[in-house]
Amino acid sequence: MPKLPIITKVLRTPEARFANLPDFPWKPQYQQLAELRVAYIDEGPRDAPVMLLMHGEPTWSFLYRKMIPPLLQAGYRVVAPDLIGFGRSDKPARKADYSYFNHVLWMHAWMEAIDLRQITLFCQDWGSLIGLRLAAQSPDRFERIVLANGGLPTGTEAVPNAFKIWRAFSRYSPWFPIGRIVKAGCVNGLSKAEVAAYNAPFPSAGYRVAACIFPGFVPTSPRDPERANNERAWEVFKRWEKPFLTLFSNRDPVTRGGHKVWQKLVPGAQGQPHAITRDAGHFLQEDKGVEVAQAIVAFMRATPGT
Repeated sequence: MPKLPIITKVLRTPEARFANLPDFPWKPQYQQLAELRVAYIDEGPRDAPVMLLMHGEPTWSFLYRKMIPPLLQAGYRVVAPDLIGFGRSDKPARKADYSYFNHVLWMHAWMEAIDLRQITLFCQDWGSLIGLRLAAQSPDRFERIVLANGGLPTGTEAVPNAFKIWRAFSRYSPWFPIGRIVKAGCVNGLSKAEVAAYNAPFPSAGYRVAACIFPGFVPTSPRDPERANNERAWEVFKRWEKPFLTLFSNRDPVTRGGHKVWQKLVPGAQGQPHAITRDAGHFLQEDKGVEVAQAIVAFMRATPGT
């Protein structure tokens, strides 16, 4: 892997911002990567199979608070990182420090630093754009994949209008209320305390740099700099024999229908109990977190790892 980029100015959200989070009692662990500190939840037996939960834009590991308890109860080790720029993880202050490529580098370095193996990946939104690249680069570390409301675009696909609107808003709007944005992506909405929890990592505009620019990193043009890397990852998945499950939701205007290409092209997806999560929006972890976790547990028990 290439060397990590040098970061000259780093913001760190004060821990006091995370006091009294609703239904999120787990204490973070930290891993230092050069100038940056990655925060992550790591619960359950150290020697158990790993359930890696990767969040997307503009959320953080708080998104998984409904899924973590059923997964722990099933006996798994649950690991949920905060991407650089989000949650309790450090936030480079300069826009130029962020890129799709850098985020893959950071998370790959983090995964190797804590030596995760026997991984079942659950990924959604940007968690899939990054997480699927990790799996393609280090397939020996992964035993299964569960993909929900995400993908691995190469810039050659049609771009949904809903995403074009979202990308323009993130790029040009001076107003970027993260908690309300997450709430809008949920069918069931969020309480005031939950909205506040999603706002917690971002005390001022300087902390929201990653959240504002992430939509612009999604490959939407054949000229995208990450097209070749994603195409290489796709070649891995076209030969992927390990279990691969899709759990997309029916009320996400951006990714709805995105499961079809994975079911068609990935050998390990053949014959799996794929499901459409009903009455769930983009953030199905919020709308149907317990049901999604139960589906993952059933999938893992039906496909024993090595």
